[in-house]
Amino acid sequence: MAEVLKANDPKNREDFLDAIAKKANRPRHELKNDPLKLLNDLPETTLADKTPAELLDLAKKNSELIHVDFKTVKADQLAANLTKFIEEKEIKSLMLPSFAADKWADFEILDWKDELELEHLYFWDEANGRDNLINADKSDAAIGFADYLLAESGTITAATVKEQGRGFHFLPTHYLAIVPQSKILPRMRQAIDRYDEALKQDKLKTSNINFISGPSNSGDIEMVLIVGVHGPLDMTYVVIEDR
Repeated sequence: MAEVLKANDPKNREDFLDAIAKKANRPRHELKNDPLKLLNDLPETTLADKTPAELLDLAKKNSELIHVDFKTVKADQLAANLTKFIEEKEIKSLMLPSFAADKWADFEILDWKDELELEHLYFWDEANGRDNLINADKSDAAIGFADYLLAESGTITAATVKEQGRGFHFLPTHYLAIVPQSKILPRMRQAIDRYDEALKQDKLKTSNINFISGPSNSGDIEMVLIVGVHGPLDMTYVVIEDR
């Protein structure tokens, strides 16, 4: 009879690594006996001297290089810009995250959210189970919140949480991410450090962290670049200017 594995049991990992070591006919590697020695400090120092304004300019440049529609707006202009996005994309069905009212209020779009009139308005909510995936797949667009924007690559990051699951970002036809200018970081290393700290302090519980660098790109067919082959057809980043 096959052994039943228990979820999140450290024994699973140890048994797996022991099995690999046995097959390879060598002892288990122990990090304490061979500690990581960094060759340089480039992960921390690259772009570290950039001002917030310079990071914004770099984020815009690199986002547009990967075919992202990049916008910067003041907080009091966000609602109007979201409405314009809905009108321009002819959105009839929209997916939104189910964050509490205070998060929407922080971005001055609580009233905008509550007053939306669309044929279909869906909220990604843990209570909906797999219906979230069905609703996201039926949605013309998703408007959500990014955790960080990486200036070096034009990448947004978003941890999977109960209010905004991983399918939220990939299944709707169009995608718009809202991110404050203060959350623009130089590169991936700084984002990883912040996530690591949040996890250690139990401020974040997540099953995965998404790093999304614009819409998908493919040049497989006769070397012709096609944007949006997988996932959303297009992506928009809306950066809220620092007050």
